[in-house]
Amino acid sequence: MNTELIELVKKQGMDPETVSEQIENFKTGFPFLEITGPATPNNGIRIMSDEDLDHFQETYPKKAAEIEVVKFVPASGAASRMFKDLFAFLDGDGDISKSGFVQKFIDKIEKFAFYQDLDEVLKSKGTSISDCLDRKDYKEILAALLNDDGLGYGSLPKGLLKFHSYESGTRTPAFEHLIEGSQYAVGKGKIVKIHFTVSPEHEEKFRAEIDSIVPHLQKETGLKFEVSYSQQKKSTDTIAVTMDNEPFLEEDGSILFRPAGHGALLENLNDIDADLIFIKNIDNVVPDRIKQATVEYKQAIGGLLLEVQERVFEALEELETEISPAAIDRAKKVYVEDLGGKLPARFDGMPRMEQFSFLKGKLNRPIRVCGMVKNTGEPGGGPFWIAEEDGSQSLQILETAQINLEDPSSERHLQAATHFNPVDLVCGTRNYKGEKFDLIQYRDMKTGFITEKSKSGRELKALELPGLWNGSMAGWNTLFVEVPLITFNPVKTVNDLLREEHQ
Repeated sequence: MNTELIELVKKQGMDPETVSEQIENFKTGFPFLEITGPATPNNGIRIMSDEDLDHFQETYPKKAAEIEVVKFVPASGAASRMFKDLFAFLDGDGDISKSGFVQKFIDKIEKFAFYQDLDEVLKSKGTSISDCLDRKDYKEILAALLNDDGLGYGSLPKGLLKFHSYESGTRTPAFEHLIEGSQYAVGKGKIVKIHFTVSPEHEEKFRAEIDSIVPHLQKETGLKFEVSYSQQKKSTDTIAVTMDNEPFLEEDGSILFRPAGHGALLENLNDIDADLIFIKNIDNVVPDRIKQATVEYKQAIGGLLLEVQERVFEALEELETEISPAAIDRAKKVYVEDLGGKLPARFDGMPRMEQFSFLKGKLNRPIRVCGMVKNTGEPGGGPFWIAEEDGSQSLQILETAQINLEDPSSERHLQAATHFNPVDLVCGTRNYKGEKFDLIQYRDMKTGFITEKSKSGRELKALELPGLWNGSMAGWNTLFVEVPLITFNPVKTVNDLLREEHQ
């Protein structure tokens, strides 16, 4: 960058060195990862037996009651993509026969949890849903749902939309996450700690929603709820460039910086100091009647992490005490059998001190256990074995963009994959001395993403940081566990709320 650009970057509060690296990434692109195979059942993906589930349901709540537990819920951003088809209809000619999506929405409108609120908005305007249906004025219904002079659902975050109906009333995803938290995220002192990442413009509404729920929930459950919030840090925004990899300049002469995807939330996660952190997306919630499977498997992955972590800590403490063949053998056993690690072929021939350094470096890392569901065609990153530079192999969650589809071997591995990641994670982010890991040190910056966008009619290239559960956790120890499909019920479009699981 020339001196003028450097000064402009500094003026906008960004780091010139980081921005220069980002521009270089646009020029060189990101390398594909070397896949050695998909993680499959009993080859990287653990299958829980009924005995395992019973064991963890008994042991996990007792262990959790003695530690700090936090549930981390990425909830930033508006829900506008949920209503893409409805917005398109509003902008169109009003012919419902051209949109099967809108036809389904209108036909089933009484089944949505927000139906009553929508009807009240229309009544305040001198009409009603039934009147609009009689007149076939579908645009008026959609406008009342989406626009800010109605319910404003087009600009609200997903976490504040009404998803589910109960006899006692309706619930938003934020509400459902509090209920879930009371069922598996109860930590020391009977405290349920939940952290939402929110957009600045939505935080006040989030606080109002949570504040209206918590007193009643505390009285009902006998638990204490501590809800905290954070915003995606401006410092994590990345520079946008032209198609020629030059900084994209706005009309006022400033450089365009854009939010860098969910990988930017690694900074927010890194600010949380807890023994156990569950991560789950805001839109993956279900009504009470089918929560049991979610609770069982959350206890299972949490319990598994705590048990494996105990053995890892014991091995590290022993290595710190003595560098004997016995201590190295026990550490090797923990790495291979408990963490599922694959050693380099040269490991047995390494000098003892090199084996010690290798094992200590591998064991002393953050740990995550990830729930994996069978692949049914839903979008989501998949579990794979990756070749590391030191000759070992690690388990990673990859997006398709990280896989070289022109390489026959990689393509075969992709086709052979059986599972994908529904963002169902539990994390151990403290080391064997009780100190918090600096999670930024375990991110692989070579695993970012470049996408093409447009602004004011001009094409641009945007840079996303390594995904939160992809390259941002590349240096973690990873365990994959198969979880049932019933635990994965995301809401990507408004009509997903019509699925039986959400009714």
